[in-house]
Amino acid sequence: MLGHEDLEAGTSLDADVPVWAVFGDLMAGALGAFALILVAALGMQMDLTERLKTEQREREAQTQRLQTLEQALAGPLAGGRVTLVDGRIGISGNVLFALNSDELQPEGRQLLRSLSGPLASYLGSRNEILMVSGFTDDQPVRGGNRFADNWELSAQRALTVTRALIEAGVPPSAVFAAAFGAEQAVAPNTDATGRARNRRVEMAPMPRPARSGVAAGAGPDRRDAAR
Repeated sequence: MLGHEDLEAGTSLDADVPVWAVFGDLMAGALGAFALILVAALGMQMDLTERLKTEQREREAQTQRLQTLEQALAGPLAGGRVTLVDGRIGISGNVLFALNSDELQPEGRQLLRSLSGPLASYLGSRNEILMVSGFTDDQPVRGGNRFADNWELSAQRALTVTRALIEAGVPPSAVFAAAFGAEQAVAPNTDATGRARNRRVEMAPMPRPARSGVAAGAGPDRRDAAR
């Protein structure tokens, strides 16, 4: 057992520890914590800076893309029969088709021929693909018409434009059709003017889908699958 004198000696040793040593330990711990916080803050700042640079590069690329597309379509755009908004090429349905019809009018076919060359060059230079979208107004398809509804009418119009572009020189692998019916209207369907604006065809270049590691059209050997 420790005697009274031993306890007094221990107390004396603790009391003899310099205050500056304790303070130094505290400061070292605080400095280490500050360093960790600083490293984390610098990492977050570098990540944010990189993200901002990436977004800026994407915006610049998009601006350049739109400028290139506008230059390619300068002639048709100057004629006023084609619009270009946010990379979407718009053509009034009245120019292309008669009401409730999917047969191209002469003026519409000529317009598509004037677009085919610039579009083919643009798509080829940027390795992009063209989506041709058909839209209608919200009026029911008239009785006796061969189309079941606006979905079918918009689909056939998109296919007609797609085929006309291919016939005029756009590679079949660089264009596809899509149908939206009366959805995604650009104007109210409350009057003739608004409905005429909604009856339209739009063409939008977009990045070509990435191919998988398997070659297109390739599949498992049927003889192997049957084993």
